[in-house]
Amino acid sequence: MKRYIPGILAMTVVVVASNILVQHLVGQWLTWGAFTYPFAFLVTDVMNRLYGPRAARRVIYAGFFVGVICSVVGSQIQGEFGALVSFRVALASGAAFLLAQLTDVSVFNVLRRLSWWKAPLIGSFCGSCLDTLIFFSVAFSAQMAFLDPANDVSWANEALPVLGHGPVAPLWVSLAIADWCVKVAIAVIALTPYRAIVWRNVPKVA
Repeated sequence: MKRYIPGILAMTVVVVASNILVQHLVGQWLTWGAFTYPFAFLVTDVMNRLYGPRAARRVIYAGFFVGVICSVVGSQIQGEFGALVSFRVALASGAAFLLAQLTDVSVFNVLRRLSWWKAPLIGSFCGSCLDTLIFFSVAFSAQMAFLDPANDVSWANEALPVLGHGPVAPLWVSLAIADWCVKVAIAVIALTPYRAIVWRNVPKVA
């Protein structure tokens, strides 16, 4: 169990930091949380490579538990437009995190015997796509309003050009695309620390 502690601590830092930083905007389309959250995939992939899928999943479940606590705390804090974390956002965040991270583990395992960079990159890419799709559609799309009818997300469905230049679509689509681009960029950047961490440790599993 002790070998999981560094991974659990790292995932806790990523989840808590992301829940705090998501409240602070960067430009029109992003929050600071968009730049910290993707490192959850790095933590998962390192644990998977060094200790196997079981260890990676335990770290994911620990991160999910921490995320639930953050959502509960956020739901009790009142911001300018109500609670910082609504039921829809909490549901979207938890579902996206859990399904995306577990998908990363599954894809990683299929590719783990290929070139060192393929499993973490492709696993993170697949997880990032799923994470973005689930979170933004569940949290903000008009079609999912039945999940929390009292929560007004009309602002996220305002029709605007995608990223200010493309075809007209709900605002949340632009937010999702910008967020996904950051996730993919960080998946590439994270290959450097992934390689450094993994290559300095003797793999405990094949």
